[in-house]
Amino acid sequence: MEIHGHCDDRFSGVLKAFENNFENNGDVGACFAATLEGEYVVDIWAGHQDKERTRPWEEDTIINVYSTTKTMTFIAALMLADRGQLDLDAPVANYWPEFSAAGKEGVLVKHFLSHSAGLPGFSRPFANEELYDWDFACSDLASQKSWWATGTQSGYHAITQGYLIGEVVKRITGKSFGTFFREEIAEKIDADFHIGVDPKHFNRIADLVPAITTAPLLEMDPDSIPGRVFGGLDIDPENSTGTAGWRQAEIPAANGHGNARSVVRAQTAMANNGKAFGVELLSRDGCLRALEPQTDGADLVLGLPVSFGMGYALRNDAIPMGPNQNTLWWGGAGGSTIVVDMDAHLCFSYVMNQMDNHIVGDPRGTSLGFALYEGL
Repeated sequence: MEIHGHCDDRFSGVLKAFENNFENNGDVGACFAATLEGEYVVDIWAGHQDKERTRPWEEDTIINVYSTTKTMTFIAALMLADRGQLDLDAPVANYWPEFSAAGKEGVLVKHFLSHSAGLPGFSRPFANEELYDWDFACSDLASQKSWWATGTQSGYHAITQGYLIGEVVKRITGKSFGTFFREEIAEKIDADFHIGVDPKHFNRIADLVPAITTAPLLEMDPDSIPGRVFGGLDIDPENSTGTAGWRQAEIPAANGHGNARSVVRAQTAMANNGKAFGVELLSRDGCLRALEPQTDGADLVLGLPVSFGMGYALRNDAIPMGPNQNTLWWGGAGGSTIVVDMDAHLCFSYVMNQMDNHIVGDPRGTSLGFALYEGL
């Protein structure tokens, strides 16, 4: 197979791992990128945009990366906190007064970031078209009572986290989250990542290829917390996320479109004391706030021992995601991944179209990460 792009010689193991993903792990189309000390050392792509293998994966191909999108809300919130416009320890109601309904006066902004606000789902099942209505979705969340004692435990806010953080950003800046991200991050550092895609980019979007087997979370008791979260959504990688409505909507927890290069470009500042590609997005201290532990233990939705900082997951013994302690990470349904190693000043991402059903730590992306560290 032909691998396109650039890979520094010392990371030749990445090329082997990347090729192995196609030969033995089922990849159809994929890309991988990494920056070290703020400079790209790997930027590769291969395969096809569709399961029929008729359209080659190009340098500028983008795709829906699902929950890898969440990391864009994290860096945005940290930027506003660094500017003094957002107090992460303050009650949400300071910025969004209507949110205090149903006894939520004590919910803090940092609870949104750590999935511990107790609002992992909507009050009832939502049609996809309702997800596209920002004000409707936010009003539903504001009216609800928290599902558990806030701040005590994480319960993955799979779709709702983006509305919650995004509405706070909107109340502070007067801009929709997609607009804030585009103007304050993407355009400043030339990151080809979109939350709310302009139709002019539709021809560059690759098709997601559904996983062969059913995801474990979709087999949960419908009355359980994870059952209520995922049973209340009808997001299908072929019939939902491939539509114009989904692509153009702003769903900051799940519908960002980009590739490994642009995910890394948007997150490199977090690995380099706030600076990336000649632009200072936030200060070193602003970056370090991401490492402040918020919750630890079995997540009420995922059922896995996840440690959350200010947004990003933190390294722990159960899910190490690299050898260094000060490492931030998250991933998206199907397998996309972003890792920010603050100790090594390393940032890397894997993005693909063939979905798999690992809840976190897809072995394809993990193998590329291991190969990358071997070259350091």
